[in-house]
Amino acid sequence: MTPPAVGAAWRRAALGATLTAAAAGGLAAGAPGTGDGTASAATAPEPVVRGQLVIDGVPPVPAALKARLDAYQNARSARFRGWLGDTALIATRFGEVSQLHRVDAPLGMRRQLTFGAEPVWNAAVSPQPGASGFIFAKDVGGGEFHQLFWHDLATGSATLLTDGQSRHSGVVWAPSGCRFAYTTTERNGVDWDIHVRTLAPTEDDAPGSCRGVPTAERTVAVAGRGTGWSAAGFAPDGTRLLAIQYLSINASRLFEVDLETGALKRLLEGAGAVSIRDARYGAAGEDIFLSADFPGEYVNLHRRHGERGTLTNLTPSLPWDVEAFALSPDGGKLALVANEGGVGKLAVWRMPGMAPVPLPAIPPGLVQGLGFSADGKRLGFALNHALAPADVYAVDFETTTLVRWTASELGGLPSERLVAPERVSYESFDGLSIPAFLFRPHAGPPHPVLIDIHGGPEGQYRPAFSPTTQFFVNELGMAVVAPNVRGSSGYGKSWLKLDNGYRREDSVRDIGALLDWIAATEDLDAGRVAVMGGSYGGYMALAALAHFGGRLRAGIDRVGISNFVTFLETTEGYRQDLRRAEYGDERDPAMRAFLQRISPLNQVARISQPLLISQGLNDPRVPASESEQMVAALKRRGVPVWYVLARDEGHGFRKKANRDYQWAATALFLKRRVLD
Repeated sequence: MTPPAVGAAWRRAALGATLTAAAAGGLAAGAPGTGDGTASAATAPEPVVRGQLVIDGVPPVPAALKARLDAYQNARSARFRGWLGDTALIATRFGEVSQLHRVDAPLGMRRQLTFGAEPVWNAAVSPQPGASGFIFAKDVGGGEFHQLFWHDLATGSATLLTDGQSRHSGVVWAPSGCRFAYTTTERNGVDWDIHVRTLAPTEDDAPGSCRGVPTAERTVAVAGRGTGWSAAGFAPDGTRLLAIQYLSINASRLFEVDLETGALKRLLEGAGAVSIRDARYGAAGEDIFLSADFPGEYVNLHRRHGERGTLTNLTPSLPWDVEAFALSPDGGKLALVANEGGVGKLAVWRMPGMAPVPLPAIPPGLVQGLGFSADGKRLGFALNHALAPADVYAVDFETTTLVRWTASELGGLPSERLVAPERVSYESFDGLSIPAFLFRPHAGPPHPVLIDIHGGPEGQYRPAFSPTTQFFVNELGMAVVAPNVRGSSGYGKSWLKLDNGYRREDSVRDIGALLDWIAATEDLDAGRVAVMGGSYGGYMALAALAHFGGRLRAGIDRVGISNFVTFLETTEGYRQDLRRAEYGDERDPAMRAFLQRISPLNQVARISQPLLISQGLNDPRVPASESEQMVAALKRRGVPVWYVLARDEGHGFRKKANRDYQWAATALFLKRRVLD
């Protein structure tokens, strides 16, 4: 019997053949119109195959435009992935894709550890000092069927730990460094099971330490219980495991797994519908720290006390979400990051008394990837803000200083040209105030406008460094406005639910209200506005064109949903129920009719503005068929459409050559359709 994961790969391969053949025939042979809207189907240029890209209807990109964009696209960034003794493990790109590197000292030379044609971004480092290696995850072609590998630090070799075809994610180490847990779909391709593996001790290991390689033996901790399962943390003695089952952004469950008996005990059962984001055992293994959105609007940090199970809210006065937290190995410090209107605010407490630990000044931005060193004397993280790429920093608690470990290049751009966003808000159709970030060009007004809509839909636009946003603002003179429409995360759970179910198009109406605000803002040009989005944001861009097309010049859709019913029916099986919880169940006749009615594919007769659509062939989230059917429908109506298909990508373009071309085509599209 073919495992479901392999069957999914076959389906993608078949779809690839269909798309490639369709592209070679113009995707709609004999249909009126072409990708640039200037020639009939009979004279339309043939799609161009360039490496792994199939390019349909996109005119050649002028060399001067590409050169200007390259200066921005060559900016690098670095992410913190853990401590290897006194050295830092980071992810950064020195070539086509991101790989893992080791940095021996602050601002020291980066030594590349992983190599290959596919990006390596995530890694899990053993908490044991002197560990002989670490685990990293890698997929093929963006399909997100990640495999786990053991990297041996002594030899530099990488050993495959998993089956080579199923999805594996979420590696969590036991405090001893002798066991680790992860989530896998290998049993049936749909259920998210949790497995536990061990490391073999070496001859000279002290009792309780393991510096060997992972063995093939595994314990099945959770199996046959549906989707959304992940390991959160081991008890200090490694005999118990916290597991979270994610049902939706609004609901999840916390369990304790006895790894010796297999017993599964639900915790917080009487708390009602609650979103539990993360959980960890305290140093003694009795208390549990967890981030969850009860009893109020925001995700607070709580402590569950031993067998009594009583809860203490550790952040009751915080009017923002706790987005991440970490405990030092000895339990003596607790660090957390609060999402304050899109900006990360770091705090550290000395436990158990919760005395604030003095911190150095940290520039405002996004604080990501918290990790204490084994001795608890340093806290590593990545800091990312609108005016600089992400870089790795550490707080040194002995000197109370912020130590910079990496200095990523800006691609030759002078930092003084970069633009920081302003926080703005506008009133929507029902009186709600919608938060947004606005990038204003240095050039004089009136500014043409690009509306940039985040995905999710439970995502949140946050002011991180974006080389493309800076290019649009500095080189094209466009104002970029990024709204956090209803349904976005970061503004409380009531806000998060405002676009659920039959209220889906209320978030689209928020874009209509944004167009009103643009028209009323003196330095913005309401006659030259484009809309752009990726994934769910791609749906929003298409829906905005269907509803407000007369007020928009053009649209850009990246890996977007064109029909909710076909999307829900074809997204990978391990995701279907999770997406139905957000969008609605297409198997219910009433909901199916509603989803069909609001889908842009069924409103294509109302779209006449030019579109640029890009898609990864191996996308497991929003299948390539979503873009294919939209492109074909637009061509049948003679709507100008450019299409870029990457045959070695998934949900977004991660390889530099593909990404560079995608954004070059985007820049040309904006110049031709909005600015000229």
